Order: sequence, then structure tokens, then C-alpha cells
Amino acid sequence: MAKTPVIAIVDDDEGVRASLASLVRSLGYDAEAYESGVDFLRKAPEDDPACMIADVQMPVITGDELQAQLIASGRRFPIIFMTAFPSESVRQRVMAAGAHCYLGKPSSGDEIIRCLEQALAGQAP
Repeated sequence: MAKTPVIAIVDDDEGVRASLASLVRSLGYDAEAYESGVDFLRKAPEDDPACMIADVQMPVITGDELQAQLIASGRRFPIIFMTAFPSESVRQRVMAAGAHCYLGKPSSGDEIIRCLEQALAGQAP
């Protein structure tokens, strides 16, 4: 039996984490929520998710810094970035480093689902 894909949600806003986890679970995936990039980095690499949805603006370690640390340590999986403060320079940086999508907050459920389904299918956004 195939293992249910796990989607990691990394966001310092508890409400956003809860709503994204609910959306992910409604699609039949497992959701693991983390309040910071530091919390996620404590997770063993062999338990990496099928995909990550991460905020850009977080204390201690930003989403793009988390992405850079994951890449540097050889941990690669699709990342969907969401931010309430979109910046073209950050968008270009994370997309050039392999991010799957870069979405503004708030984003529609349909937009998040589209990015997630494409990421899990290995399709370009």
C-alpha cells in the first residue's frame, strides 16, 4: 500500500498553520505543522516531507534561509512559498533556487491546491 504523502507546513502564524493543515488533510494528505524553520530543521532528514508550504517572513530563520539550509544539506523536495509581503527580489531568489510556487497571502484554496498537486506530480507550475 502506498504511503500517504506528508506535507510540511512551516509558518509562525498559528491560524495559518491550522487552516493550511486542514486544507491539506481535506485533500487526503498528512500534514505536519511547524512554527519555525528551526523546528523543521530538527526533523530527521530521512523523514523529509513530499512537499513543504513555508512562510517567507518568520523570526530567527526566514523561509528563503530555510530553503538555502535545506539545499546546502542535500535535502531537496518541492517548496511552496507564501508571504503577506511579496517581494520580486525574494521571489526571483527562491524560484531560482528551485521553489515550486511563490504565492501572496491570502491565496485562494484553489491556487494552493493547484500548486500542491503540481508539486506532488513533479510538474512545473
